[in-house]
Amino acid sequence: MQLRLRDILRRKNFTPVQIIAMGFATIIFTGAILLSLPIATIKGVGTPFIDCIFTSTSAVCVTGLVTVDTGTYWSYFGKTVILILIQIGGLGFMSFATLLSLIIGKKITLKERLIIRESLNSTSLQGIVKLARYILVFTFSIEFIGALLLSFEFIPEFGIIKGIYYSIFHAVSAFCNAGFDLMGNYGSLTAYSDNALIILTISSLIVIGGLGFYAWNDIFNYRRTKRLTLQTKLVIAVSAGLILFGFIMFLVFELSNPDTLKPMGIKEKVLSAFFASVSPRTAGFNSIDLTKMTMASTFLTIMLMFIGGSPGSTAGGIKTSTAGVLFMTILSVINGREDTELFKRKINKETVYKALAVVVIALALVFTTTILLSITERASGAPFEHYLFEATSAFGTVGLTLGLTQELTAIGKAIVALTMYAGRVGPLTLVVAISIRKSKRGNS
Repeated sequence: MQLRLRDILRRKNFTPVQIIAMGFATIIFTGAILLSLPIATIKGVGTPFIDCIFTSTSAVCVTGLVTVDTGTYWSYFGKTVILILIQIGGLGFMSFATLLSLIIGKKITLKERLIIRESLNSTSLQGIVKLARYILVFTFSIEFIGALLLSFEFIPEFGIIKGIYYSIFHAVSAFCNAGFDLMGNYGSLTAYSDNALIILTISSLIVIGGLGFYAWNDIFNYRRTKRLTLQTKLVIAVSAGLILFGFIMFLVFELSNPDTLKPMGIKEKVLSAFFASVSPRTAGFNSIDLTKMTMASTFLTIMLMFIGGSPGSTAGGIKTSTAGVLFMTILSVINGREDTELFKRKINKETVYKALAVVVIALALVFTTTILLSITERASGAPFEHYLFEATSAFGTVGLTLGLTQELTAIGKAIVALTMYAGRVGPLTLVVAISIRKSKRGNS
């Protein structure tokens, strides 16, 4: 699956932003071809290509929405293809390409450094390869620790070989915020809702992966620098606030619900509410039946999915930094202040405008997808909130569903796949890539 990156870069009319968009599309198509092979399924038969494209898109975009059950439909070959796609998608294809370059000892060119910078949302070329190397080491280290912890439960339950494979798969899926699981029957982690080791390990991997590589690099360097960047302070504050807010609200909304939290013991109630607050921020695992939630919890989940994780992370959504900047801007307007301030520092207008642009484009994308699904999937008889939930889950690369994914028509699958792609590449990045291309055509 090695990309012929140098050949692509020679096309000088492609910008780093466009190459990132094309890179993800290329990996998705390659993954779909591999999944279409008979060897990829347990029954040894071919899979409709639209389902292969959908699954590959979901894996590369670290979403977790599936039209066929991952655990019972795909063979170990198919599962491993999905696992590799998740890892590439979580790291970003340029980080993965950097890994290959470092392994074979190839020098990273200036143009490649520019693309790495763009893919990592960095503002500087200084130390960009070192940062990419740090991301790779950090990722594999955390995934190894996560897999080790999960193995204490999965090896006794599934045996050594299967237990180790399940531990690795779910650790990678959780850290990359993908939400793919191998438990069968679209059950996700509902069978482990009272298992503290599984729930807390998966939750920790989700939070670590969703906080962002920059934030962790900043945190690790704190002892030396004695300071945190404004972005790190912001993403930590917003992430912690959303987890706490979601946890409390899920308890309030579901505590008296006989189909979710009410019949559970105290330990299971706390674990389930905590997990329901963490997972919607782009992870896609669930430990309770989402179709049984109250309407209030459903819309709370939609809100969390829309916000997503942090910049430079494996997560999707509009990002915690965008939500934080926009929230503080609204407070500034309400209080009659001209400037937006965060931690006693003024935020420049360009940052505010960019945050506003991201939110507007994201809302337009979710709204459009919702309307299209309500038209193409009308025969399903699903209520409006199911379409909105599905659209937001796809855009936020979350992977949660109220059951609509498995019932999608071919057109519906294509719509959701495109939404996942747009959500992973980034709405603003995609618009910029398209506008640059059109501008060049107009000037030629």
